[in-house]
Amino acid sequence: MTARRGRILLVVTLSAVLLVALGFTLRPAARRAPATAGPTAVVTPSPAPTDGPPVIVPGRPGESAVARSAHEVRDAAPPHHNSLDIWFVRMMIPHHEQALEMARLAPGRAASPGIKAIADRISAAQGPEIGMMRGWLSSRGLSAEVSGHDHGTMRGMQSPEAVRRLADARGADFDRLFVQMMTEHHQGAVTMATDLLGVGADRQLNEFANSVATEQAVEIDRMRELV
Repeated sequence: MTARRGRILLVVTLSAVLLVALGFTLRPAARRAPATAGPTAVVTPSPAPTDGPPVIVPGRPGESAVARSAHEVRDAAPPHHNSLDIWFVRMMIPHHEQALEMARLAPGRAASPGIKAIADRISAAQGPEIGMMRGWLSSRGLSAEVSGHDHGTMRGMQSPEAVRRLADARGADFDRLFVQMMTEHHQGAVTMATDLLGVGADRQLNEFANSVATEQAVEIDRMRELV
């Protein structure tokens, strides 16, 4: 009886083992592992734009022009300006040019060293200022010419006849006439510059106009002290 029970137990055990093995065989396939990500895209940054040749930027009144890199000029927002700014520049260029014309007469005609010194200062200041104003117009694609306008009607402008009289004068007569004419000329520039401060929109021109008004008012006082 005991031997029979042993045989039965052995049969049951083997059957259980076979059923377990069969269960593993028939089990659904294991889930697939998540697919590995494909190769990571590599983003190559675009090369920074290389600078072109340097750009010459006009300086402020009394300062020399400076070279700037192309990207500095390209990235800078153009200053805001209005039609009155443009008109001021177009009028002040010939106004300055006449001041230079009169100042160049002084070295060979003036008797007073003080008159000659003032003429030198006018030439040294207003020559570069003309360059600055022409650069301001050029950088905005604007012409310096004003068709149909008589520059002789501008405040302080001297007539061609008056300039000829100045050129013919010598010594003390030249000094007296120079102070008279250049004072009127400077007063016209001061008025033009002061007028712009109330209506202009361009910051650079406002600084320039303030400089013109201040410096030429000082020169008027200096000239009056000489005669």
